[in-house]
Amino acid sequence: MTIATKKQYESLTEERAILYAKGLHFFSEDAELNCREIGDGNLNYVFHIKDAQSERSLIIKQALPYAKVVGESWPLTLKRATIEANALKKQAKFVADLVPTVYATDEELAITVMEDLSHLKIAREGLIRLESYPKLSQDIGEYLAQTLFHTSDFALHPFEKKRLVSEFSNPELCKITEDLIFTDPFFDHETNDFEPSLRAEVEVIWNNERLKLEVAKLKRSFLTEAEALLHGDLHTGSIFASETETKVIDPEFAFYGPFGFDVGIFLANLIVQSITREAEARNIILQHIEQTWGVFSSNFSILWKSKGIESYNDTKGFEEYILDKVFRDTLGFAGCELIRRTIGLAHLKDLDAIADEEQRLRFKKQALQVGEELILKRYDLHSIEAVIALLEELHK
Repeated sequence: MTIATKKQYESLTEERAILYAKGLHFFSEDAELNCREIGDGNLNYVFHIKDAQSERSLIIKQALPYAKVVGESWPLTLKRATIEANALKKQAKFVADLVPTVYATDEELAITVMEDLSHLKIAREGLIRLESYPKLSQDIGEYLAQTLFHTSDFALHPFEKKRLVSEFSNPELCKITEDLIFTDPFFDHETNDFEPSLRAEVEVIWNNERLKLEVAKLKRSFLTEAEALLHGDLHTGSIFASETETKVIDPEFAFYGPFGFDVGIFLANLIVQSITREAEARNIILQHIEQTWGVFSSNFSILWKSKGIESYNDTKGFEEYILDKVFRDTLGFAGCELIRRTIGLAHLKDLDAIADEEQRLRFKKQALQVGEELILKRYDLHSIEAVIALLEELHK
């Protein structure tokens, strides 16, 4: 269902969200609707609406014309709501069980109406509490392989691929990523945010010309390599999970970019968990890191052989070359994300919520070290097992 009536943009309140929901004919006419604004992100309102009697429920997500974390001084395009809805619909063609169902869209009000996933938990919150998500890496590995392969030149006619590249042009949100992940943390920029006790480690990064050269190469890859339709912001806060279910949400940063970006961002968030954990709890995360890449690469290979349309599909060594490039990119992007999440504008609760200052700073220093090593050594690490070994060595 799509609301097509022309209207002027206005931000919803809980009362307006209820009125909007009634107009969708999703609930019965006599439904008693309750509404809560539950958004804790930086860019949107999120309303949870439920019929107390039938217990039917849905989510209304509305993009704001500015970044909520900063205010109206940081304006943002409302087109990202359409991009998010279209990305979810596109992904649902390949992994319908791993994304929420979109019920309705409203381009003028920048609204997406979708399946309520409140029976699940945000993966980041659960992982911080050491909750178990045994399907997480299996599901995300499959999500990555299916969504990336099927939206690439390896599966699409070039006309369709180029049409999608245009459809998912997302310059404003890409600029946020370009600045906050690839530029600002590596220079003395006003958006950076870190404890004074980390100043020495931060200045080492700012003065490391070899590191900055490698980051410049990764940034160029992000800017120029339109390989597949990316989620664009695949961290553990963009995933709902339980012991039996996984759902990927919030692809408003979706655009065409390099395969390894989504993989790297997700792995970086798992790596932070591996830094903050000990003993068996840490081993669980290391297994997730290893399995994510294993499931992704094996499923990608299966799709390559069964559905690939590239003329050179059967050329010996070509598939290996592609997966090797994805692996190197993955490590580099993961390293950039680790550094950004430690000293850049948007931090991770996994680290910032640690009350003990000495422990928090130790973990942050380790995150910076791992980030640097992944960027600089990405051509020397030839397998995910080698990455695990590096994490073990740096954790001692």
